[in-house]
Amino acid sequence: MFAALEVATGVIRGKTTQTRKRADFQAFMEEVVADQPADRQIHVILDNLNTHKKNEDWLAAHPNVTFHFTPTSASWLNPVEIGFGIFQRKTLNNASFRNIDQLIGAIHAFTAAYNKKAAPFVWRKREVRDAQLRNTIVNLRN
Repeated sequence: MFAALEVATGVIRGKTTQTRKRADFQAFMEEVVADQPADRQIHVILDNLNTHKKNEDWLAAHPNVTFHFTPTSASWLNPVEIGFGIFQRKTLNNASFRNIDQLIGAIHAFTAAYNKKAAPFVWRKREVRDAQLRNTIVNLRN
């Protein structure tokens, strides 16, 4: 499954494919780009999955698209991962699917329901209390 979250609207676009190859990823990105105005700059946050790498030719053909990669082992920085977490809790946990088509149907149903209530994505930062911060700094020095 490939997924994209439009941060400004909160809408998730998903696509299921039989394989997870670079060509599948590029086809998904073609769909994402096609839905945007031609002059819009599109910034895509990606983890370090192998299909996300070595797309220089595709990017050269789409100069309005820029890929930004999260640090290794930090895909949680990617806002779409929050959507994957919600999907897992609401659709996959304790679920049993008889076949791939049933799973794909559940994915599409989740996406449609989620997008009906979509809202702009806003990063929220938890406050760090001074004492916690001081303790962390002290621990780092020791």
